[in-house]
Amino acid sequence: MKHTAIGVILAAACSIVYSNVLVKGQQPAASASRQPGTTLSLDELKRQMFRVSAGRRLKPVSWPNGARVAVALSFDVDNATTSLRSGDLGSEPLSRGEYGAVDGVPRILRLLAKQNVPASFYIPAVSSLLHPQMVKDIVAAGKHEIGIHGWIHEDLPALNNEAEEQRMLNQAIDALTKAIGKKPVGYRAPSWHFSQYTMKQIKAAGFLYDSSLMASDDAYEINMGGQPSGVIELPIERIVDDAPYYGAASGSLPSPELVEKIWESEFDVAYDEHGLFVLTMHPHISGHRSRVAWLEKLIAHMKSKAGVWFATEEEIARYLKNQGTTKS
Repeated sequence: MKHTAIGVILAAACSIVYSNVLVKGQQPAASASRQPGTTLSLDELKRQMFRVSAGRRLKPVSWPNGARVAVALSFDVDNATTSLRSGDLGSEPLSRGEYGAVDGVPRILRLLAKQNVPASFYIPAVSSLLHPQMVKDIVAAGKHEIGIHGWIHEDLPALNNEAEEQRMLNQAIDALTKAIGKKPVGYRAPSWHFSQYTMKQIKAAGFLYDSSLMASDDAYEINMGGQPSGVIELPIERIVDDAPYYGAASGSLPSPELVEKIWESEFDVAYDEHGLFVLTMHPHISGHRSRVAWLEKLIAHMKSKAGVWFATEEEIARYLKNQGTTKS
């Protein structure tokens, strides 16, 4: 009897819910707010799709000195900025972020010096202001690049405020220009997310290149509204980013060995295609012992092949800017 009563109650509840969503046997209409594209014309969809999009391909006929592939090792030095931005002030997220400045960046710099390879570091300005020695050490190495990565790793689409976005971009440029002694030429959006204002602002700021988009494996010129912007895109991808693999708080899986195998395979195909390989890591994530050990194995694998050009993204962008011929 008890089970029967429960069944009757559940059936009645389901009937009430069902009657609320069905009228005269019809299926519930999809909410336009949840599927806005269903009501747009093709021209409107084109304006959305191609507001910022892939333009002219910039894959060169050859890389410097006949190299087969260009390799850009890049690091997003977020540290604790995402937590500070969001007001997540617990000891765990703040100290996990601080690890990037205390141990992560120094360990990565030691590896890069040992292997004699350059890298590009994209730094939220607040990260550089909270840990200025970190920036000094990157600059002192003499071979690395520092690029803009927002003010405090702000969420630009959620901000959705042109004036505030411009204010923070200006602050970030000013802070890093003062810290490194020259204006950065590269931009990478926080979380790799553009707002509707971002592309216009980075073009107006005079950046040589961006490294936030994913429309190709190889470099291309960014189009704005279907028109060339003059800004070079050096694409990134979640497959070659450490956060999806190592981002869990436990940090126990997946094995760095498995991650390195994925990245090795991505590099091997880029090598075969004479293309571009951009790897993104975070010092507070990949700066840990086991992960740096496997990063060194990956670098060794890349060095085992002839014709690998390790370069900063600035060097790659300047090379592409000067190339008169390209291939598909």
